[in-house]
Amino acid sequence: MKPIASLLALSAAMLLACGGSSTPQTAGTTPSTGAWVLSWSDEFNGADGSAPDPAKWAFDLGGGGWGNGELETYTSRPQNAVIRGGNLVITAAKETYTGTDGISRDYTSARLKTQGLFSQSSGRFEARIKIPTGQGIWPAFWLLGNDVTTNGWPACGEIDIMENIGSQPATVYGTIHGPGYSGGTAIGASHTLATGKYADDFHLYAVEWESTQIRFYVDGFLYATRTPADLPNNGSVWVFDHPFFLLLNLAVGGNWPGAPDSTTVFPQQMLVDYVRVYHRS
Repeated sequence: MKPIASLLALSAAMLLACGGSSTPQTAGTTPSTGAWVLSWSDEFNGADGSAPDPAKWAFDLGGGGWGNGELETYTSRPQNAVIRGGNLVITAAKETYTGTDGISRDYTSARLKTQGLFSQSSGRFEARIKIPTGQGIWPAFWLLGNDVTTNGWPACGEIDIMENIGSQPATVYGTIHGPGYSGGTAIGASHTLATGKYADDFHLYAVEWESTQIRFYVDGFLYATRTPADLPNNGSVWVFDHPFFLLLNLAVGGNWPGAPDSTTVFPQQMLVDYVRVYHRS
């Protein structure tokens, strides 16, 4: 998702809660021909008020900025992440809350991941999401290399399928991060609606990731393609050659979106209809 400091990203990746007991699933390398075949999905069709499926999702917990200067504490409480109406509802709230690190902060939210439960190298990764809006609000759907705990960030690689900052409600971003092209020098692109804002409705955000090509889509529209030829000539390495896990989160504040202000309304909610991952047949 975003420019994260390597040490904090490594610590964050180690923070697991509510993890399932099933054996982690890892799909292999995707060839560039053949039909897309479903590898993994969550339709979020559980009972209203239930928690996200612990066999599919774990939680990152705590705060401290997450390398981005974020202001929230991430929790696993139903107040911040719950199934309702066939959607995963991630809620960012303005409240004083003391997290697992013993520090009191002014906002709470949730950050879910499939780390240790599912990862895949190459394929199509998509989610139908209705994002929130407002100054300082930062929703994201992204992928992180599952070697983050050994190689750290950005060597593990990161693919941001969808990011939005609430002060730009009509624009979403797709970005890749790796060694030599991370944080403020990451390789990104954006797609802007002709009318309205993304928070008005659900939209389908996707990447199609082949061995040396990553294609970014919104509602089926291809708006950017990245290949090794896009990397800067600074010794950068294309690191998208191993399994990545999925993340969904709703941040409050941070170096990129800035802090909420008097115009920001709370709570804000990110609704996820489904997440689906495909591999080539």
